[in-house]
Amino acid sequence: MDPTDDPTHGQQEFTFFNRHYDSYCYLPMVCFLTFNEEAEQYLVAAVLRPGNATGSVGALGILRRLIDRVSDAFPKARIRVRLDGGFASPKVLDFLDCEPKVEYLVNMAANAVLKRKVESAMKRARRASEISGQTEHVYGECRYATRKTWPWKRRIIYKAEVVCAANKEPKDNPRFVVTNLKQSPQWIYEKTYCQRGDVENRIKELHDGMQIGRTSCSNFLANTFRVLLTAAAYVLMQEMRLHLSPTRHARAQVATLREHFLKLGAQVIVTVRRIVLHLPQAFPYRDSFHRLALSLGAQTG
Repeated sequence: MDPTDDPTHGQQEFTFFNRHYDSYCYLPMVCFLTFNEEAEQYLVAAVLRPGNATGSVGALGILRRLIDRVSDAFPKARIRVRLDGGFASPKVLDFLDCEPKVEYLVNMAANAVLKRKVESAMKRARRASEISGQTEHVYGECRYATRKTWPWKRRIIYKAEVVCAANKEPKDNPRFVVTNLKQSPQWIYEKTYCQRGDVENRIKELHDGMQIGRTSCSNFLANTFRVLLTAAAYVLMQEMRLHLSPTRHARAQVATLREHFLKLGAQVIVTVRRIVLHLPQAFPYRDSFHRLALSLGAQTG
């Protein structure tokens, strides 16, 4: 997740300078849970971290807790963990390897050794790209171990890609994923790992739709509480979206849900027994709002 912008970095606790993002910031981490082929991705964790935290700080504790909770709720389920490159630390990988019911796919940054291993595939991708004039890629796999931090060789699947864009020179773009899955490299990358990219849209919803970056308190714990409140509000918006599944708003982003169903002009009449909302007659999303209200327990009449 991109770090939250911090306009008062000199006054806040733990908003350290982060060289990667070239600014003073916090470094929040969020986790999402999906079930089989369901479209919805459920926010299950949101942790605010100091701006100088490394990518995997806090990940091990969250993984332990989530895997235990999911295993207790679904004893027969297989659990698949997808992580970005910042989480490819030895401790995280060792933990995942020791969990018998866990399948994992973790993006891994390129290094000199991996680039050497993928060079023959890159040559084939370059030749194919020169012939077609299009972006081309070649999938493959290798075994890889570091000198000190990995106790054994792990399976690395790779995508040797040459990217072609208009008015630009072709660019090498090798990608690496460490995994314990047994399927073919192409299937793992395209059908399984690439699904992680959709989570970026949920993170954008948190940033742009819920303003999770509003951490202007001078105290770290206060800002943590603000992040948790934002996460709780997002969960409520997700619940609203689930109840709108039969409508055209089934996959609407939270900013759209706020505009269409929360920012309404209404007459509120409060009596001893009930609260009555009189919505405008020309409300364009009236049918969807009516369905949503009924599904959440509202009564008509």
